[in-house]
Amino acid sequence: MTKELRSSLLLLLTAAIWGLAFVAQRIGMDYLGAFTFNALRFALGSLSLIPVIYFVEGSNKRKGIAEDAGENDTRKIFMYGMIAGSVLFTAAALQQVGLIYTTAGKAGFITSLYIVLVPILGLFIKQKSNGFIWVGAIVAAIGLYFLSINEDLTIQFGDLLQLIGAFFWATHILVIGHFASKVNTLKLSSAQFATCSLLSLMVALVFEDIQVANILSAGVPILYGGLMSVGVAYTLQVVAQRHAKPSHAAIALSTEAVFAALGGAVLLGEIMSLRGYFGAFLMLAGMLISQGDNIIGRNSKKNAISE
Repeated sequence: MTKELRSSLLLLLTAAIWGLAFVAQRIGMDYLGAFTFNALRFALGSLSLIPVIYFVEGSNKRKGIAEDAGENDTRKIFMYGMIAGSVLFTAAALQQVGLIYTTAGKAGFITSLYIVLVPILGLFIKQKSNGFIWVGAIVAAIGLYFLSINEDLTIQFGDLLQLIGAFFWATHILVIGHFASKVNTLKLSSAQFATCSLLSLMVALVFEDIQVANILSAGVPILYGGLMSVGVAYTLQVVAQRHAKPSHAAIALSTEAVFAALGGAVLLGEIMSLRGYFGAFLMLAGMLISQGDNIIGRNSKKNAISE
């Protein structure tokens, strides 16, 4: 199995975990405030990586694998973790608060607009653009209209928060893609989660009522959100992106919206209107179209080699 294929499979698994996490996050909101929930799940995600870090380092020592001094530069890990964690905090906060006012399925599709936004925002760091990106963006925008825009041309508050959050999720993809090759990925993950947790806790202490009984009631969603959605999925993303361009990663991650909609329908009984499903279909189509140049280019290269 090639590194590229393995990265794609890891990103697909990441998308499935994240998509189903929308269900866990929405259930968690029945018991906890948005920032309390995020503080706990990201703290759990950060802590869950500590034994993994020690295990990997111990394994490398036993195998005689020398550590790269640059990858383990504490100052860089702390600095990069603070930057990535701050972006993650903003994106996660908008998503979690938005889930109070919208469904898991709609949140999944709107959040997944970062698939289209990644290459567009990449223009600001001199990444190349192409016609597929702009066609995909237009198709996705039309889909967003059918999914979220009401007849009086207004958008629901929860959907608006998810839309703003999509810009920050796209920024986070680019930030991780930039830092992942510079420092130890596990330590970077732990640092960014800790930063996000601390920022969330600071806001929660000011604006939310934190009660132990409610935390226990939300135990299962917190565990899934912390161990699976954060500890496992974000780490898979960081590791996989070492061998995948941000735009390529977006192809696999686009299925997150599908998993969110399926999870919302099966586990929460959420049902969208025909108009909503049509909009969701267009949004997913737009996400894939925006990556058309990568798909065609990759296939062309394979055909050239086979010939």
